[in-house]
Amino acid sequence: MIAKIISILATWIIAIISWGGYWGIVICMAIESACIPLPSEIIMPFSGYLVTKGQFTLWGTALAGAFGCVVGSVAAYYAGLYLGRDFLIKYGKYFLVNPRDIEWADRWFEKYGGAAIFFSRLLPVIRTFISFPAGVVKMKMTPFVIYTFVGSYPWCYGLSWLGKKAGENWNTLGPYFHRFDLVIGMLILLGIGFWMRHHFNHARHTRH
Repeated sequence: MIAKIISILATWIIAIISWGGYWGIVICMAIESACIPLPSEIIMPFSGYLVTKGQFTLWGTALAGAFGCVVGSVAAYYAGLYLGRDFLIKYGKYFLVNPRDIEWADRWFEKYGGAAIFFSRLLPVIRTFISFPAGVVKMKMTPFVIYTFVGSYPWCYGLSWLGKKAGENWNTLGPYFHRFDLVIGMLILLGIGFWMRHHFNHARHTRH
């Protein structure tokens, strides 16, 4: 089940980036940052892998990724501003968002304020949801955008760099991967399976 979902997500992400180039990266990362958990751990390493094919530059992929984060985060910010926290709690299950994720993001924002926007961009899972509480408490837009971009850039660059390095060593790594592209196999090793189990296990326990 989990492996199938990962494969579907990866196939969709690869198709969007292959079709849209840098704008494909922007679209995928905007979705990831808009409280919809489309894993950046697939998006950016695959983009980095394409650097080895001459389709992108490393700096360009990171810039596109960070810009996409800003776009999606601003959308999530306004959702929090106009819809409120109760909306995400009620309907988040349709986007694999569970109350524990929301509470985690809330605690980070309450504890660290605006700085939470920066630091959360360097953390899996919480980076997807932190913009919503920022909108709920009406954080000023200018520092919100700056913190989002500055925090997202190293995350996007680091994941792209991993994809690039893996691509450069494809002749060594290739025989160990079966049907999936290089990046998909690498991402499984990076813990995408754990990420999906976190959401589905929580949803299963909630139903019981």
